[in-house]
Amino acid sequence: MTKKFEIFETVSSMMQYIDNNPKRHSIGFVPTMGYFHAGHLSLVEKSISQNQKTIVSIFVNPTQFGKNEDFNQYPRDIQRDLNLLRELKVDAIFIPPNDQLYPENYLTYVDVHEISEMYCGKSRPGHFRGVATIITKLINIIRPHQMYMGEKDFQQIVILEKMITDLHFHTKVVRCPIIREEDGLAMSSRNIYLNDDERLNAVSLYHSLLLAKQLVGEGITDISVIKERMTEMIEKNQGNINYIGFINDHTFAGEESVTQDTRILLAVMFGRTRLIDNMRVAWA
Repeated sequence: MTKKFEIFETVSSMMQYIDNNPKRHSIGFVPTMGYFHAGHLSLVEKSISQNQKTIVSIFVNPTQFGKNEDFNQYPRDIQRDLNLLRELKVDAIFIPPNDQLYPENYLTYVDVHEISEMYCGKSRPGHFRGVATIITKLINIIRPHQMYMGEKDFQQIVILEKMITDLHFHTKVVRCPIIREEDGLAMSSRNIYLNDDERLNAVSLYHSLLLAKQLVGEGITDISVIKERMTEMIEKNQGNINYIGFINDHTFAGEESVTQDTRILLAVMFGRTRLIDNMRVAWA
């Protein structure tokens, strides 16, 4: 039996709903840009399992897209998303129009310096400012106890955790594992952009991470060697590498050689589609 949820389109109505929530009820929150896949739904299911109320937002945030990026083309299908959520026990959906969150003469933004300026932040200037701003606004509106985010956007998670700590928010980020297609490609709403050949080639992101993990298992810890082998595999599959980054899983600091805490971050273009992935590759 499906559960009927409430839909809110204005900030005031969403905040009123939260004000009426019994204080003893924990609130789980899943912020999304819609066009759901199994990864999104896994976040919702985890929130439902851990909270008395679960709220999902659907908002394609314009401030996290660059001038020549895909804001207008980003896939949208609200009715499809609502139908998928009806199968789960979601309590409320927040679907605000743009002018509710960015009214005329809007001037305020949130910046998390340093970690927002590397990797995806370097290739997409202003992206994380947009992410930090919209999440700040959504946290203030919904006031969740826990917010559920997938580890595919690993840098985003680190940035938002830092923001939450620095600004003394009472929301905890719950990290959730990457959900993959059967062949290993990380699920993403942007996968729909790939043509058949690009889709076949895109799985090389996952395979290159597995290769790195294999090399580490064989005792190779020289980052230049691992990076060269990964690059060969990705470029052989027509990928245009944006970056391959080796970071400490706990501090996000760059690594000079692989340690037990190393995670590799990847961003690669296949045709006109930019995909990201990551994996912790060091030994347990």
